[in-house]
Amino acid sequence: MNDVYRIIVNHPQLISFWDFAEQPGQEAIAKGPFPYPLTEMAGPIERVENGPFGAAAQVKLGQWWNLPRHACPELNFHGKDAKLTVLAWLKRENIPNRGCEAIAGMWNETEKKRQYCMFVNLNIWDSADQVCGHVSAVGGPTPGYKYCMTSAIGSTPIVKEEWHCVAFTYDGQYAKVYLDGVLDERENFNPYLYDSGLFDGGDDGADFTVAAVHRSNEMGNFYTGAIGGLAVFKEALGEDELAKLCEITV
Repeated sequence: MNDVYRIIVNHPQLISFWDFAEQPGQEAIAKGPFPYPLTEMAGPIERVENGPFGAAAQVKLGQWWNLPRHACPELNFHGKDAKLTVLAWLKRENIPNRGCEAIAGMWNETEKKRQYCMFVNLNIWDSADQVCGHVSAVGGPTPGYKYCMTSAIGSTPIVKEEWHCVAFTYDGQYAKVYLDGVLDERENFNPYLYDSGLFDGGDDGADFTVAAVHRSNEMGNFYTGAIGGLAVFKEALGEDELAKLCEITV
């Protein structure tokens, strides 16, 4: 267990931290105060060595994890007072982009139950391979658009076949995204002013999903590559703190 690992699992604002140390086919059980279990979908997810915390999950196209909404109430961020941080360690696979790649969040486009989700390669507002923090107060598409367009979007492409630490925060006023512990500033988009809060999906809202979201009546927006860790906090962490959490090199 390295120093960053200890800081994360003992952090007073931590909800859950998944290190994906389990064997393929097993539920990934979170460390921290809420040991929520992520269930592998579409077959066992391979594990590889030399991740930021040891073993890492190697996600093939079409694989993902699910955590039912009713089983993770602490991850149901909604309302005007919603505050959160989603932090992940990624090594994207060097394959052609196939569209948006979801990392983690409660985001169901099919049923207009969007709340929050971190993506890469979102492909809106002249974006491509950057990290993105999607936020929605309405659940459905942004009024006047076909899709939800409210998102913090960085300016720096996330290089494939390299480990990177990506983060998305929301403090009730601004959504922000970070790359390797640094605010990846982009004019008008990062920080992104969004003081409308997050949608309340109710009892039948979105599940918490990792590496995919529900859209167009099926799962999609699949992430492909390694995930070495995923942490969710109940506060919008600042740049100094995120820089310390992203110090790991592999």
